[in-house]
Amino acid sequence: MSTTPQDTLHSDKDTESLSGATVRLAGDSGDGMQLVGSQLTNTSALAGNDVATFPDFPAEIRAPRGTRAGVSGFQLQFSSEDIFTPGDELDALVVMNPAAFVTNIGDLQDRGVLIANEDSFADKDLKLANLDRNPLESDDLKKYNLIKVPITSLTRTAVSEVKNAEGNTLGTKEADRCKNFFALGIICWLYGRNLEPTIRFLNDKFGKKRPDVAEANTLALKAGWNYGETAELFERNYQVQPAHLTPGTYTNVMGNQALAWGLVTAANLSNKELFYGSYPITPASPVLEELSNFKNYGVKTFQAEDEIAAICSAIGAAFGGSMALTGSSGPGIALKGEAMGLAMILELPMLILNVQRGGPSTGLPTKTEQSDLLQAMFGRNGESPLPVIAARSPSDCFDVAQEAWRISSRFMIPVIILSDGYIANGAEPWKIPDVAQLEKISISHPGPIEEGETFLPYSRNEDLARPWALPGTDTLMHRLGGLEKEDLTGNVSYDPDNHQHMTNIRQEKVDRIAHVIDPVEVSGPASGDLLVLSWGGTYGACITACRRAREDGMSVAHAHLRWLAPFPANLEEVLKQYKRVLIPELNMGQLSLLIRAKYLIDATQLNKVKGKPFKVSEILRRIREEIDLLK
Repeated sequence: MSTTPQDTLHSDKDTESLSGATVRLAGDSGDGMQLVGSQLTNTSALAGNDVATFPDFPAEIRAPRGTRAGVSGFQLQFSSEDIFTPGDELDALVVMNPAAFVTNIGDLQDRGVLIANEDSFADKDLKLANLDRNPLESDDLKKYNLIKVPITSLTRTAVSEVKNAEGNTLGTKEADRCKNFFALGIICWLYGRNLEPTIRFLNDKFGKKRPDVAEANTLALKAGWNYGETAELFERNYQVQPAHLTPGTYTNVMGNQALAWGLVTAANLSNKELFYGSYPITPASPVLEELSNFKNYGVKTFQAEDEIAAICSAIGAAFGGSMALTGSSGPGIALKGEAMGLAMILELPMLILNVQRGGPSTGLPTKTEQSDLLQAMFGRNGESPLPVIAARSPSDCFDVAQEAWRISSRFMIPVIILSDGYIANGAEPWKIPDVAQLEKISISHPGPIEEGETFLPYSRNEDLARPWALPGTDTLMHRLGGLEKEDLTGNVSYDPDNHQHMTNIRQEKVDRIAHVIDPVEVSGPASGDLLVLSWGGTYGACITACRRAREDGMSVAHAHLRWLAPFPANLEEVLKQYKRVLIPELNMGQLSLLIRAKYLIDATQLNKVKGKPFKVSEILRRIREEIDLLK
């Protein structure tokens, strides 16, 4: 090529300026949609756009090829304005086969760009997708800007001269693996994305060990860009200007990644070594994988033989004085239940992470849901109250990890952290903080007592926290176990009055946390017609829907809960300032149940359990219905 498109990015066609765009790439689970989606995200972030992503992939490691169950997709919204969701309707959709088409076309808006790999719409492909005719030939597609591209054959041509280490040209299978980068090249041209970051990624990843792979994918990427520039099928491309973000140094971060970084930071702020005992499970496994990269910071990771061993190892680490945590998803948390009760009655500080997924049982392993809230609240035998905190976005996971450990170590109590698949796998720009400005987490341990004194392992301070006595400390020997403890001494006690007393204290300790956490904040009018109350990953859709409702003249406010146990001290006062309260949840109404029971408020439910996050339009539609009821 005489020119390199990544250097010039100049187009002879018309360029239209947009405030933002939502793009989805969809294909078979082996087509590399997640990989090129991540590269498009990084490129857009480097361009200064605000970004939000939603990866969506099948549960099977290799689902039947070409089937609807095997479709993998990656959605990205990039914008010149602040955004909180990966978008509702799609501006552009790339489909690599009929199965991807039929499972995604419903999200493409009228006049949206539909790019289809026409090479993969043969009779055998249609049969695998349970289609009796080629949908690309339907008149129903006239409402879209359909662009048929022979992506597979063009990719083969683009990489035809690439030779491997043996001097042979690439085989058909190797060549076809590059077609995802051809598709990425088209999208990069369509939205003015720079190719250089992706080329740099390919060289860094494959340049030394497989230079032929790096070369082939680079050629496919450039060929896709040039196809967009030269093909008469494309009339124009688009440009999205950088967003006006707070000045600083940013990186693109995923939820599980930010959570791991927050945990390592919390350990450093409290001068503790981090221990993570876990058992692999979707979608929590990346936390274990990420933390294993920080051995140089004193992080110890343990992949246990099962969920019970994982949490018991964390309990042992907490007793030994480490910042201890265990993590899983709903099925694994169910197995940890008895040991969570043990950690609670021992009153040891530790963190328990639940990255929620669709249930029940194995359920929908790769899909998102918020259905473990009641499990976190009550999923243990006996009266076993634990604090529960939930992240609201990928970058928020960094702060939630630190806040959870701050409360856990201060009150000597295990804390449950709730995330979900949408947050864990999603990504957004994150402003890297100045570590020197982060608040230290002060932790102290009792030293040896004077001769003649008695160590009381269940004596308490003003937070009702007992002393964190480290094993091996002279004169601090004490009894531990799952049997009820005698007040102050910790000795085994079957006295009914003592059991009532200790139960009351453990509950009161959780209740007191409400007075040290931040009060719930309201966005919008301080009183009025409707309050939308959200928690977890519904934050972005809810706050966006409420803003649009206010722009339309509706009296709508939004409040988001970070702490779910205990609720913030001012929550009841806030709830009673509005005529109606709407609670959107990706479950059948678990927070609604808790709010109604505690505050006797007839909250209205908006529930969804489809394995997908809320669209802004879904919440906005319900807001309008609620406001209409007040007229």
